[in-house]
Amino acid sequence: MSTAATRDADDAMGSSRRAAEPALSIVRDVRHAPPAVPHAADGRVDSADAVDAVDVSGPVGARPGGPLGWVRRVVERAREDVDGALARDPAASTRLEVVLTSPGLHAIWAHRGLHELWKHPAGRLPARVLATVTRSVTGVEIHPAARIGRRFFIDHGMGVVIGETAEVGDDVMLYHGVTLGGRSLEHVKRHPTVGNRVTIGAGARVLGPVLVGDDVQVGANSVVVKDVPAGAVATGIPAVLRFPKRDATNQWVDPAIYI
Repeated sequence: MSTAATRDADDAMGSSRRAAEPALSIVRDVRHAPPAVPHAADGRVDSADAVDAVDVSGPVGARPGGPLGWVRRVVERAREDVDGALARDPAASTRLEVVLTSPGLHAIWAHRGLHELWKHPAGRLPARVLATVTRSVTGVEIHPAARIGRRFFIDHGMGVVIGETAEVGDDVMLYHGVTLGGRSLEHVKRHPTVGNRVTIGAGARVLGPVLVGDDVQVGANSVVVKDVPAGAVATGIPAVLRFPKRDATNQWVDPAIYI
């Protein structure tokens, strides 16, 4: 083949590659796109689903940003937790103090790792064993399958129990002795679903697959066995609902005044 013919053939192949490049780029983008973030029916992102779908899905090396990106997100989440605890615990004075002395933070940090382990069938027994160790160290029992959102804080920590099918939203605060428990022995959804910005006072029990709406406050030693609508205050045994005027200054205070 002559040199001119060879040059023409090479030019034609190069043109074909350039023409196909946009399509190949689309294929690569689809292959490497992160999983879609689930949305609720009303269009809001479900926090627990978003954590599972974006931040901690797949092998570490396959996540957006690789291992370093994953570590960066873990550190950012931990910083959020520390800042949230510092804002809601008047006894805490520095971040270092919170990191070293808050059993509630230690419990949620351990839970996040164990929740990832729980997702793998072979990891379920080790996750349960390590959750038992965490309970012994912190006084907080969280089942590895429970789904918990961002900036979750347990004040004092001791005696908190969160069951297997419990779901907890963002910016939730529990005081010591709280139980998110079940009322059934069936293998079904049997624990509470707690919305965002909820405060549950010391010793309160929220039992069964009830829905606790956003911005709810549950008073100390109250027993909740029915759904609580958003913005309500629930106190007493069984809990009685009220809808007082509130603002950001008392969102995290136990509503014991209504008991």
